[in-house]
Amino acid sequence: MFYSVGIDVSMGKSTIAIISTDGEVISEPFEIEHTKSGFNLVLEKIKDIPKGNVKFVMESTGNYCKSLLKIIIDNGYFVTVENPLTIKKYCDINIRKVKTDKKDALKIACYGSERWHKLIRYTTSDEIYSELRFLSRQYDEQMSLKVMKKIHLSGLIEVTFPGLKKIFNGDSVYMLMLDVYKKYYHPSLVLSKSKSSFIRDVEKISKKTGHRIGTRVAEEMYFLANECIPSSPCNESTQLAVSNCVLLLQNLEEITNNIIAKMDELARQLPEFETVSNMSGVGNKIRARLIAEIGDVRRFKNSNCLIAYAGIDVPPFQSGQFVATNRRITKRGNKHLRKVGYEAMKSLKTVKPTKDNAVYLFIIKKEAEGKGSITAKIAGLNKFLRIYYARVMEVYKNPENT
Repeated sequence: MFYSVGIDVSMGKSTIAIISTDGEVISEPFEIEHTKSGFNLVLEKIKDIPKGNVKFVMESTGNYCKSLLKIIIDNGYFVTVENPLTIKKYCDINIRKVKTDKKDALKIACYGSERWHKLIRYTTSDEIYSELRFLSRQYDEQMSLKVMKKIHLSGLIEVTFPGLKKIFNGDSVYMLMLDVYKKYYHPSLVLSKSKSSFIRDVEKISKKTGHRIGTRVAEEMYFLANECIPSSPCNESTQLAVSNCVLLLQNLEEITNNIIAKMDELARQLPEFETVSNMSGVGNKIRARLIAEIGDVRRFKNSNCLIAYAGIDVPPFQSGQFVATNRRITKRGNKHLRKVGYEAMKSLKTVKPTKDNAVYLFIIKKEAEGKGSITAKIAGLNKFLRIYYARVMEVYKNPENT
């Protein structure tokens, strides 16, 4: 006989229920702490059952389930981590709605017993995907802070040195602008020096950051300093606001770069890394995040499942004589995958790859049909994910080709 151990995970503790595949409740739901002694209580309940006859089932709950997941794997047991939405849909078959940790643990155990032979084991590669996804979430969080501080900086520039952003046009010179602006945040500071002395100083800053536009930037700044009208005075309060904002942006830039570097290091261990890297629109800051958000494609039955996971599927809607023709994407899926996928489509449109690129041509075709820019890119993302699925699945089917 086989047994399913359902785990309803909470912060710091979990509720456990054990059910046989015949539906017999072996152990009524009980709580354990996420400690070794807590897990020993579970082992005590199943000590007489062969390890091959026991499967642990839990929901994916981010960081909460990681300690318990590790100790189960270390003890050599089969464990599967299911999508919370899948478990929720399974639990919704009951007419009466009951929500307690004990009931949830029983339902998860029942789910495992009914789908015993279809459960997918959590593997070492899943650990890499899990760590990548964790870092991807950290990256998104830091990027939202970065965007907020960029908006704040734009406001500061407008009151202290209006027109400065036009001189530093483009993301490639943004960090140079931060270095220069931190030192010369007000026109009066520029004009306090001679033009030649100011140019030499800006050239030094420019060379330190690897740019060779110091002379041009300095000359334009000196001219602007004579023309612009700042509304904020050059005092200690202004200097404090500027230096704090610039310092935060510089730190956030370093943090996001470190996260991407670590993600790349992890992603290189996966067989699909090179294949994904060679796809048009997938740059250095997108490839690892894309792999992180999609995860192991082998868990998807087909490319349609991946499209649905991204929440960009358009399911049919028909009842009787009515057939809906104007449908919207569900947006019921991984919003982080939609975001990084959309970034890849924007990158693809910017790069304008060779004419034989199917995704780029598809986006152009949709725009020619009168579709909006966003709609065309989402349609392109749909095609892109189908190609991604096919290519990565091919890598796993023929590992000798990687």
